Formats: sequence, C-alpha cells, structure tokens
Amino acid sequence: MLSPLVKFDDQEITVSERSDYQGMATPADRVRAPSREEATQLVLPHIDVKLDFQNKTYWASMRPSPRSNVTMELLQDMLCVHESVRQIMEEGHREQKQLLEYFVFGSQTPGVFNLGGDLAYFADRIRAGDRASMQAYAYACIDVIYGNAMAFHTPVVTIALVQGDALGGGFECALSFDVLIAEKSAKLGLPEVLFNLFPGMGAYSFLARKIGTSPAERLIMSGKVYTAEELHALGVVDILAEDGEGEIAVREYMERNRRKHNAHRAIYRSKRRIDPISYEELRDIVDIWVDAALELGEHDLRKMMRLTAAQGRRLSAI
Repeated sequence: MLSPLVKFDDQEITVSERSDYQGMATPADRVRAPSREEATQLVLPHIDVKLDFQNKTYWASMRPSPRSNVTMELLQDMLCVHESVRQIMEEGHREQKQLLEYFVFGSQTPGVFNLGGDLAYFADRIRAGDRASMQAYAYACIDVIYGNAMAFHTPVVTIALVQGDALGGGFECALSFDVLIAEKSAKLGLPEVLFNLFPGMGAYSFLARKIGTSPAERLIMSGKVYTAEELHALGVVDILAEDGEGEIAVREYMERNRRKHNAHRAIYRSKRRIDPISYEELRDIVDIWVDAALELGEHDLRKMMRLTAAQGRRLSAI
C-alpha cells in the first residue's frame, strides 16, 4: 500500500482513493516504494538525486547514458523519484514542517536533455504488430508525465531545467513541469510528424493549455526543432537563461520567489483546477497514438530509424 500523500487543507488523500488514478499503474505497481529513510538516501541507476534541505530543494538529473532516450528503466527510476518526494513531504507533514518547496529536473549529458522515445524499440515492436508492448511503454510514460503535471500531489513547485536538446518525449517531459527554464542554445522540438506519427505523451495537452490549440497544432505539425529563444517568444519556455547558466537561473528563480512560495504553489494548484489535465485524457490520447503507430508502413519506419541513427551520431560526437 502506498503511504498517504500530503494533506491539502484538512483532506488527506491516498493514491488509491483518487478517481483520477483509477485504472492506472501506480508507482507501487512498477517499483517498490522507498521507505522514508531510503527516500532521503535514494540511489538510482539512471537518475542522480541530491537533496538540499537547507534550501528545501530536491534536485534530480538524468545520468549520462549511451542513448539518452526515454527507456522503461528510466521511467521506473522517475516513478521512484516521485514516490521519494511524497515520502519526504509526508515525513515533514508529521513533523509540521515543509521539508521541500522546489523540485528541479535536468540532465547531466552535455548538450542533451533527452532525445525522446525509444524509436528503435518502437520500430521493432511495430514490425512485430506487438500492441501490448507499445501500450505498456506508452502507459508507463503517462504515469510519469501525469505525476509531473500534478507535482506528485504535493505542495512543491516543479521546474524543468533544459540545457540541451529536448526532442519528442523529452520535450513532452519538460512541458509537464510547472516552470520550464531553458538555456539559449537548447533546441526543443517534436519531430514525430516527420515519420508520419504525432507526439502522444502529453504534448498536445500541455501546449494547447499553454499557448492555445491553434499554435499548438502548428508547432506539432511543423516537425520543426525550435531554439529556446523562439519558444520563449511563443510563451512555451518560461525563463530563458544564458548558456552555461541554467542552474544559476534556477537558483535565482527560487531565491527571487521563495517568500512568495505559498502564493505560487496556490496559483499552480488553481491552474490545475481551472484547466485540469486528467489521467484519462492522457491515456485516451496514448491509445490514439498506439493505433497510429501500428499503422506505420515500412517507409515510415525507415525514416524513424534514420532519425535514430542521427541521434546516435550526435551522442557519439558528444
């Protein structure tokens, strides 16, 4: 059983009691939830965790990997991070303290945030007509995306720090946080349309709410990779940082807004109430994505593999 989440007002909510979690695979279904002691000493193979209790900040960053894609192993680690945040906040709640105010997620790979979905795996499973595996992967993605979008059901403000390329699912992940901070040289885009697919793990939902449906469609259907500066002008990137100064920009943001943290977290909670993203919405779109993926022909799959090869050369160069 999952531990209770933090109380909001006088209501204590557990994952199992939330209607918007029904039917989903909770973190406890995929990974063992850490004990409270483990939550403060979390060591994961794919994500580095640093806890700064003095500044009430949880720093998590993807470790360098040969592919920098969204793999099932990375998703499992991200779910474990979610659970550790909840455990820490619950511990603080019992002590009548707020141990964390901010959660920051970034990458340790120079020039790369995340290159998105595991395209080689997709191509293999599509050729095999393996709907179950495609669906399992997609559901795991939205388990993570939904948790991010809900700030793990805790009163923290979440921040994505993008210091390099964020493509496809990597861009979708960054969009799921409260605040998106990107360095000027970062490139972000949704290339799925180039191989006759669309980004199915939240891009449309997040972009439509942030910049409107028509601009979101134009961005998705262009298949273009944008600079962080271009997306800042469009309102997608919230804060633009100088190259090499992304972490400084995060710290300045937190310091500038620390005294207003109560107001900010309430504003983000209100946004989630006014224009909510439900798990059902994300899951329905993922099902559309799975259907569309399984309709791809060999010509489309070859394009997908060419993009995979290009990503591999990019990482090799790094």
